[in-house]
Amino acid sequence: MFRSLLVAAAQRPQGPPGPPRAAPGPGAAAEALEAQFSCPICLEVFHRAVGIAGCGHTFCGECLQPCLQVPSPLCPLCRVPFDPKKVEKASSVEKQLSSYKAPCRGCSKKVTLAKMRSHVSSCAKVQEQMANCPKFVPVVPTSQPIPSNIPNRSTFVCPYCGARNLDQQELVKHCMENHRNDPNKVVCPVCSAMPWGDPSYKSANFLQHLLHRHKFSYDTFVDYNIDEEAALQAALALSLSEN
Repeated sequence: MFRSLLVAAAQRPQGPPGPPRAAPGPGAAAEALEAQFSCPICLEVFHRAVGIAGCGHTFCGECLQPCLQVPSPLCPLCRVPFDPKKVEKASSVEKQLSSYKAPCRGCSKKVTLAKMRSHVSSCAKVQEQMANCPKFVPVVPTSQPIPSNIPNRSTFVCPYCGARNLDQQELVKHCMENHRNDPNKVVCPVCSAMPWGDPSYKSANFLQHLLHRHKFSYDTFVDYNIDEEAALQAALALSLSEN
């Protein structure tokens, strides 16, 4: 019976061939190439790439560094536990970055991927594009006023020395390097920017607070399947230690 089905299929008239698939244009191919060698954390071309031996995922060395400082690290991409001692330099990726070229998204000059970051940071066309980025507009027309006093929750000011434009991980790194022995009680700029934050509350041990609460971005690194009771007990213990 199976043989008769094959014969019938072979004898069935074939329809006209579909239109040939268009090959991806050079712009799309370049974007795909750059995306292939982009860090999943910062979304930029790899810089000093390192790989996790267990799951094989690759990141910028600096992007993965905060994850290596916790007792039981998880891969930021697949959430699989890994041994920090088995994180190695991704030499093969570095060689490919030096071999492949892609056009700059601003001036279209072809640059090796290894030098793309430094080129983009100094490219006048890219800077012009960033300056001309459209401002916030509603997705659909609305009669409601567009809010103009939205708090900045992307960058923060160091509560010790006033250093500005620090993202969450940069704030942790800055305070650990420059204010490790500062005994002053300060307000956490990350917490105070949140809707539930108290801008007048001063943490008794701000560095400990940073390392426990703000070492990682919540959406990326928090395990939402953790036992709620255990999480509440841990939060209570942390609150008591800070007071």
